[in-house]
Amino acid sequence: MRLDKFLKVSRLIKRRTVANEACDGGRVSVNGAPAKASREVRPGDVIELRFGERTTRVEVVSVQETVAKADAPAMYREI
Repeated sequence: MRLDKFLKVSRLIKRRTVANEACDGGRVSVNGAPAKASREVRPGDVIELRFGERTTRVEVVSVQETVAKADAPAMYREI
């Protein structure tokens, strides 16, 4: 699954366009390397999101195309 779509489906970022802009702006890295929105995400990858002073690190647990809002946090684990 594409990185921008994963961020939207997992609800780490509210909209896919915002996720795409965050990737283009260099605020998202996967496994320690800056990532483009089109990068494939697999279970075990570590995603780091930087918004201002706040940094969030999560590990991808599962990749699903659609998920209910209540089940979205099960797609990742915070580090």
